[in-house]
This record gives sequence, structure tokens and C-alpha cells, in this order.
Amino acid sequence: MRKIRLNKFQIFCGIMTIAVMVCIFLFSCENADDSSDTSGNFVNLIISIFYGDYDELPLWEQEEIRGNISHFIRKTAHFTIFAALGFFAFLTSGQKKLLCKGTAAVLIFCGLYAVSDEIHQYFVPGRACMLRDMLIDTCGSLAGIAAALAALKIFSRK
Repeated sequence: MRKIRLNKFQIFCGIMTIAVMVCIFLFSCENADDSSDTSGNFVNLIISIFYGDYDELPLWEQEEIRGNISHFIRKTAHFTIFAALGFFAFLTSGQKKLLCKGTAAVLIFCGLYAVSDEIHQYFVPGRACMLRDMLIDTCGSLAGIAAALAALKIFSRK
């Protein structure tokens, strides 16, 4: 049996992986109203930056803008937090190649966590289990893996 040895960097990345997983879990614990409030703060910030005349717009247009930005923010949040999970999980694994069994295992791990996250949300009031979010999460994980691989390539040259 092969003994696994982790260096300090991998241990740090492992701790970060767990921290990201805890953050994902805590965000998923928020009921629909709390989750809307969380993303609503970002929506308000975006509106204040890009729509100076927002309050003068017709109500239907305000609602459309708010709805579109809210959708974008929520899906971007899914992608981004799972990109962080993929990034740290890949660095923890010690892999150095994109196309190998170890990297596939990291992506499967992240994908399964995305599935468990959506199942968890099914039991939270006002939340839903959505296949689209699982796919967004898994794509975010793949982007995080690619970013980690790129970072390894850049920093290993220095």
C-alpha cells in the first residue's frame, strides 16, 4: 500500500477546500428570503454603478433590470464558489496534469458535492434542487481546476 504524504502547501489547500465546502453549505442553509437578501445587496450595488437613472425608469423596466441582474449574480455566485472549490481541491490533490485520473477524481468530487448541495437545498424552505445549478457548479469546478493548473505552470517557472 502506497503511503500518501502531503506537504505544507497541500495541507493549506486542503484546509481551504474544507473552508469553501463549509461556505457552500452555509449559503445553501439560507432560506429563499435570506438568500435573496444576500444576492440583493450585490444587485443593488450593480444597479447603483451601472444605472444612475434607475429610479426614474418605469416600474416594469426596473423589475426587468433587477430580475436579470439578480439571475446573473446568483448563477455567477454558483460558478465562482465552485471554481474556488475546484481550485483548492486540485491543488490539494498534488496533480500536475489536466488529463489524468487524479484530475478526473477531483472533478467528480466537486460534481458530487454540487449534487449534494442541490439536494440539500431541496429541503431548505423556498429553495429548490436544480439540475442547471449542478451543471453550473461543475463547470465552475472545472474552471477552478484549469486556473489552478495555470497557476502551477506560471509559478513553477519562477
